Amino acid sequence: MQRRQGRVNAGLLLLLYQISQVGLQNIPSVTLGVLVLNIFLFLNPVLPLHEVCISVNEGFHKKNWQRLLLSPIHHADDWHLYYNMISMLWKGIMLERKLKSIWFAYIISVFSVLIGVVYMVLEFMLARILDDPSYEMHCAVGFSGVLFALKVLNNHYNPGRVSSVLGLPISTKYACWVELVAIHLISPGTSFAGHLSGILVGLMYTMGPLKKIMKACAGGISSFTDPARPRDHYSDYYGYAGYQYRTPRSYYDYTGGLTEEEQLERAVLNSLNERNFGGATYNERRPYGFWFAPEQHSEEEIRRQRLRRFERR
Repeated sequence: MQRRQGRVNAGLLLLLYQISQVGLQNIPSVTLGVLVLNIFLFLNPVLPLHEVCISVNEGFHKKNWQRLLLSPIHHADDWHLYYNMISMLWKGIMLERKLKSIWFAYIISVFSVLIGVVYMVLEFMLARILDDPSYEMHCAVGFSGVLFALKVLNNHYNPGRVSSVLGLPISTKYACWVELVAIHLISPGTSFAGHLSGILVGLMYTMGPLKKIMKACAGGISSFTDPARPRDHYSDYYGYAGYQYRTPRSYYDYTGGLTEEEQLERAVLNSLNERNFGGATYNERRPYGFWFAPEQHSEEEIRRQRLRRFERR
């Protein structure tokens, strides 16, 4: 492991400042772990960049498969690190809270490797279609491919929003495609195929078979339940930092198991009983406004209670 030469890394300092502004306590565990890992490997790279970047030549022809693991978590310079990790910070906070930490970590791991594979496939196809072997030599590093995949997921789980791309309002449905082209035009040195690979992997998860395959591979591990599917039971409290609200355990808690007609009848009985007993309450807990009187009253008793109620007015 090598240490990066000592110099002022403005991008790194700005990244640390932004993280401190958000607050470590407000960053979910997996997102924070990804940030720490990328910062650590930027300061202490495992190998020089030319030995960790992924390409068709290095990954496929030379069988250096370890590059699939190393290339996403190494960055070319401090600003490359800054822009990727700021994007990861925002997307991670939103998606990890939505998908839960274990599943989110699973997604990050699978996406990191799979995007490298898709990248090599795209470059291999370009080399063959254009009859240009230089595409097989294109070597890529950085986390941006994973970020494009996470952007697809974020747009999928939060539809109907509008993103700003170069100051232009763009529907989130098309934002990743517009951003793909815009980044390539502004910074031609970026890896178009790497970013496209991220979008394709994201679509494979949201619209293709990847999610089902991942669930099948994780089958038998209770922690890997489908995070997007509503569950029958929830924890008592759920919410973002600084804001909590209580969630009902089931619909029964709202209705007491009654039909709408029975709920109306029960509400009338409750009102009558409370008036009859001077508004006194019982010690037993009432499930969300519906409770059952200690004894049942006949229709004649209910009529007398109604008469007494009107006589008091």
